[in-house]
Amino acid sequence: HLDLATLEQLWQQHHMRIVTPLGNDAIIHERLPEARVDARDWGEEVEISPDLTVYLEPMHHWSARSLWDRNQALWATFVLATPGGRICFVGDSGYGGGDNFRHIAVRHGPLRLAILPIGSYEPRWFMRRVHIDPAEAVEAHRVLEASKSLGIHFGTFQLTDEGRERPLVDLARACDAQGVPREDFVALEPGHALTLPSRDAERRLREGAE
Repeated sequence: HLDLATLEQLWQQHHMRIVTPLGNDAIIHERLPEARVDARDWGEEVEISPDLTVYLEPMHHWSARSLWDRNQALWATFVLATPGGRICFVGDSGYGGGDNFRHIAVRHGPLRLAILPIGSYEPRWFMRRVHIDPAEAVEAHRVLEASKSLGIHFGTFQLTDEGRERPLVDLARACDAQGVPREDFVALEPGHALTLPSRDAERRLREGAE
């Protein structure tokens, strides 16, 4: 959500390079005029190193920091091309018929890891335009052809009507209903970590399962 106070702390500690969708560079530079910011449009990329390229892709959302700047800055999904495979980080997004997920699958799939939001989705009549629910997240996992997905954006703040643990329950049900093994779409408690097996080990596991 472009938390400028947190971004400032990170900048002071690490002086990191910032990759962001168009328009957010102006917001960041108001707070951190010396920061190195690479702002890009949808469909563009930033080469961080010979081993890492960041692509910015469209998603179904909107932006605003006040009542008077609706959609004056862009939002995006980030796809990281790494030696270990491609990782897709989806921030807030509605499903919107799935076109944006299909676009990413065509351009970048299959993915090694998809990082997908699973919370803040009730009531659906109001939230469906901007937040996918667990069932749509599992559908996105399938569309993206992700080897594994990680659920985020839940359990920290009570933003919407569903209970704190509800996304985990609904995620498990959605995996079962859509035939996705629960171990292929996991959600971690704060402070926990996910370690992916090497690509060779993952391939051997899948071949053994088949």
